[in-house]
Amino acid sequence: MTRTVRTTRWLGGTALALAATLLVASCAGGGKPAASGSPDSVSVTGTHGGHGKPFTAPPAAPLRASERFVNLTLPEPYTPAAPSGGTDEYRCFLVDPGLTGRAFLTGSQFMPQNTALVHHAIIFRIGPEQVKAASDLDARTPGEGWTCFGDAGVEGGAWIGHWAPGANETLLARNVGYPMPPGSRLILQVHYNLLATGGKPGGSDRSSIRLRLTDGKADLDPLDTAQLIAPIELPCTKAESGPLCDREAAVKDVAHRFGEQAGATVTQLNQFCNQARPPVPGPTQHCDRPARAAGTVYAVAGHMHLLGRSIKVELNPGTPKARTLLDIPNYNFDEQAIRPLAQPVTIKADDTLRVTCTHDAGLRKMLPALHDIPARYVVWGEGTSDEMCLGLLVWSPKTPAAG
Repeated sequence: MTRTVRTTRWLGGTALALAATLLVASCAGGGKPAASGSPDSVSVTGTHGGHGKPFTAPPAAPLRASERFVNLTLPEPYTPAAPSGGTDEYRCFLVDPGLTGRAFLTGSQFMPQNTALVHHAIIFRIGPEQVKAASDLDARTPGEGWTCFGDAGVEGGAWIGHWAPGANETLLARNVGYPMPPGSRLILQVHYNLLATGGKPGGSDRSSIRLRLTDGKADLDPLDTAQLIAPIELPCTKAESGPLCDREAAVKDVAHRFGEQAGATVTQLNQFCNQARPPVPGPTQHCDRPARAAGTVYAVAGHMHLLGRSIKVELNPGTPKARTLLDIPNYNFDEQAIRPLAQPVTIKADDTLRVTCTHDAGLRKMLPALHDIPARYVVWGEGTSDEMCLGLLVWSPKTPAAG
């Protein structure tokens, strides 16, 4: 995100994998989500689950009428280096899909080259008016790309695709797509995690992406990605102790590792979600926000990190119009696919959306990736060893197109 919290800005990584007549994708893994509540339910067989396993994209679905593939690769191999003594780097790379005419993005396949390092990736679109700012930022930053905790590092970036464990190609239905104006560019934000090397450089990465683009002649319903975010206020367990078990110290540590805006995010989330009341420590937190605009929701997803247990997204909770859009009672970090709704759901401008997350600090002792991390009061943070509570909506400001 930028330097203030935006309730429609990306604040975390997740994977897009929609199915049926809305969005269709093939998913890797296929394992059942682990049941929560017992040590046996937690995968402890790697740095963090699915990362580090070789990734081979399945064959692409056939091109449909007016579609073409565009393949893009990072300009040069990049060796991530976590700043400020941390174990995470968010790096942004500017790539050019060569768009000379109007187009829609109707599918994407991100291909991580080094899965031992790549935690997730987000694809941002910037319009021609933002290209100079991005190019200038790239030019004045040493090495490939630039560090970009939170968002693309350039105003106006729109989230149009992403990858995380558990997803392969995103294939959008024929009647929807992300608009791609002529002259627009892409920013690939890659989250590199260096827990396995204690934050020290551990190899290079040169990931790539395959875009599925239309010729732009058809008028598709434009898609957008909206985010629902909630605070994290997870205290240390009774069996844990240490200086970072103090909330104030933990917030300062997040700001040290990710920049002052990261500490401000913690404060602003509380102000927005709790009307500036003092935070109440506990494993479960939620946040309500107005829909602000009418439209159609096609799919939803939830994202947390390694301490996540469950996540739910609701429409108009506590009212006669209440509806559950997403309910994952047993969250699995390595199965982050977006869930299609059985039928598109129309939302009104006065509707309320809620995201609720439950985290478990007890998992810290059970996961090898977190064994050497000091016990801490967990707040919102961008590292794999920090936490997030993110509900994701794939929606359009239009009603579903016919056909």
